[in-house]
Amino acid sequence: MPRKSSRQLWKDKIEGKPVSGGLGNRYSAARLPFRGTILGIDPSLRGTGLAVLEFEKRDRPVLLHSRTIKLKPAISMFDCLGRINGNVAEILDAYRIDVVAVEQTIYVQNFQTAQILGAARGAAIAAAAILGKPIFEYAPLRVKQAVVGVGRASKEQVARTVMSLAGLGVALEYDESDAAAVALCHAFTHIPDAK
Repeated sequence: MPRKSSRQLWKDKIEGKPVSGGLGNRYSAARLPFRGTILGIDPSLRGTGLAVLEFEKRDRPVLLHSRTIKLKPAISMFDCLGRINGNVAEILDAYRIDVVAVEQTIYVQNFQTAQILGAARGAAIAAAAILGKPIFEYAPLRVKQAVVGVGRASKEQVARTVMSLAGLGVALEYDESDAAAVALCHAFTHIPDAK
């Protein structure tokens, strides 16, 4: 029997079909899929993506809300951080969020850029942490592998896959689809602690 691609294995898992082969014992079909609502965050100082996905008793996730926090260069860094925090807090207040999934900072050679990205992540994470929400971080490579099946997938591939998995009529903006992909990554790959 030919081996299935990672993408086909993830598709089977989402649809509740038996999964064998590439995913190993960690992702056995006997394990129930994630149930609940996830806020996915793709942090950036000038274009933070946010997406709320619900994983309930449906055959696919439902996108409840998404937005990109677009902030012009004329706005100071401190005002940007406040607006990022405020937007995340607003979503946490409007929806029953069970888990927050955040994309980790990508490797950058410029220290100042890394510092700015870290500040944007901190502003978003702080809003969730204040409310005691469980927060999980995922590397961009892991997100793309979990959602698209290819760690070096383009933003366009991620957007198309998110559109397909969530049954959307049109693709989301890249920042929003990246945020939705982080939420999907958590739903597909997180293994809860055994109790």
